[in-house]
Amino acid sequence: MDIVWLVAGLVLILVGANILTEGASAIARRIGVSELVVGLTVVAFGTSAPELAISVLAAVGGSAPLAIGNVVGSNIFNILVIIGVTALVRPIVMERSVMTMEIPMVLLSSVVLLVLGNSGWLNGYGDNEVSRVAGIFLLVFFLLFMRYTFASARHPDFSGKDAAPSGGSGDEKPPMAVWKSVLFVLGGLAALVWGGDRFVEGASGIAQGLGVSEAVIGLTIVAAGTSLPELATSVVAAVKGRPGLALGNVIGSNIFNVLMVLGLSATIRPLPFGGIGNFDLGTLLVASVLFWLFGWLFRERTITRAEGAVLVAVYVGYVAVLISRL
Repeated sequence: MDIVWLVAGLVLILVGANILTEGASAIARRIGVSELVVGLTVVAFGTSAPELAISVLAAVGGSAPLAIGNVVGSNIFNILVIIGVTALVRPIVMERSVMTMEIPMVLLSSVVLLVLGNSGWLNGYGDNEVSRVAGIFLLVFFLLFMRYTFASARHPDFSGKDAAPSGGSGDEKPPMAVWKSVLFVLGGLAALVWGGDRFVEGASGIAQGLGVSEAVIGLTIVAAGTSLPELATSVVAAVKGRPGLALGNVIGSNIFNVLMVLGLSATIRPLPFGGIGNFDLGTLLVASVLFWLFGWLFRERTITRAEGAVLVAVYVGYVAVLISRL
């Protein structure tokens, strides 16, 4: 039965990603903001709904390693696999504002996680944990980031249209009706969330049957499963020539995972890191640095196919180390 849920969840995720991309792109064109902004907000929050649900439920149930592992693992997967695979499909061209503001925010969130993961050592006593106070601060920073994003959306340099896809045929289609765009977004999100939940249930059942720890399940199976909506949405967006939507989806999801998902989970119940150590947190930091550096190297503000392959290779190496430790 676990295998059935695994396949059914994957199908729902792929269908939902296609519908969501169409609806979100139509909304972006209608309201005159870039698809990057829509990716940073509507799409990112929607595709991060599985992470939010899993981490909050894990926190309530006292499974802190699963809650934190889900966030850390998802963010590693988002950068190394999603950005990597998306760049393999089509090189990602980024706006200057993304390189100077949004990606540094992803880098900062990784540094925050590394500091929290060593809070016991820094304090000189106690366990490494995300306390309720830290959780509240994360939620406050999330609200500030949202204020910045919506304020920036009104700036002419930020809200300009993304470059047209090669061939230009996509923009010649008549605009989608508002009600249909909203229906596509809601329907796509519902399929992504439901499909992600089914996938995680099936994958977790298989992993638990093999006797794998909660921390490792959170860092790998659950993290990859809850990040499948982001992967599907970003790849579909790249195929359709919507790099802003794909990029905004990953950046928004990573920031949402740390500030909102982890902040809300820790506010409900303090989260000790348990088996989530500096190797995992350091991998996330390295991934964030590579994400930023690759935007500048070789081709200005472009993540090339070769760089995408490097990101994917780093993730394969990370998982190989995790497996070797079992």
